[in-house]
Amino acid sequence: MTDPRILDFSGRLALITGASRGIGEATARLMASQGAHVIVSSRKTDSVEAVASSIREAGGQATGIACHVGDPDSVEALFERITSDFGRLDVLVNNAATNPHFGPIVETPLSMVDKTIEVNIRGFFHMSQRAASMMRDQGGGSIVNTSSINGERPAPYQGIYSITKAAVISMTQAFAKECAAWKVRVNAVLPGLTDTRFAAALTTNETMLKMILPLIPMGRIAQPEEIAPAIAFLSSDAASYITGACLPVDGGFLA
Repeated sequence: MTDPRILDFSGRLALITGASRGIGEATARLMASQGAHVIVSSRKTDSVEAVASSIREAGGQATGIACHVGDPDSVEALFERITSDFGRLDVLVNNAATNPHFGPIVETPLSMVDKTIEVNIRGFFHMSQRAASMMRDQGGGSIVNTSSINGERPAPYQGIYSITKAAVISMTQAFAKECAAWKVRVNAVLPGLTDTRFAAALTTNETMLKMILPLIPMGRIAQPEEIAPAIAFLSSDAASYITGACLPVDGGFLA
């Protein structure tokens, strides 16, 4: 019989990037409701503290720490703070991302290419390196990367974003293979179109929606609260024999 405690995050410290809104915020709230002490992280101090404060008011444990994952110094400062204040890290959710260019791939400014790679690839890589090292030394942990269905099927006018999300899938598998011996599991969730501010260029465009919705068997876009449980599952002991997996949560789009 399955032990019901495997979905319990009590005593676990979970760092969630891009957690000031959208999927990251929903994940932080869900994990906190299941007993985790969540570190709510994003670029702006006011934004992360607002979410962390709201979680605490609801009876959960949360700390807000600002970090720009594309800035190596900011990432190092974040992990120094985690080490000094908590001494461990059980879960990392790499969720912060950027998509500064929406338009033809051949017209993508190189500055936008650099920015997207800086956050979506180098940022994820650096965060994963630091987290996996901590988890190795403490005897294990879990990393979950937010990729995208775009990593499997590049979307029109989202070329460099799609390319970076494909890299996240490969990165997930590479880290999973090398970190498994340390009892560090590394998985990814591939959200479909989700109702967030990040995706507003698509979700608020009626012309785009008329093109996209017929491609989704369930016929609608997701809510952030529908993506968060998949991230929580892969982070939990319920997924103790899962590593290197890339789980679509897309209403059937990739089917």
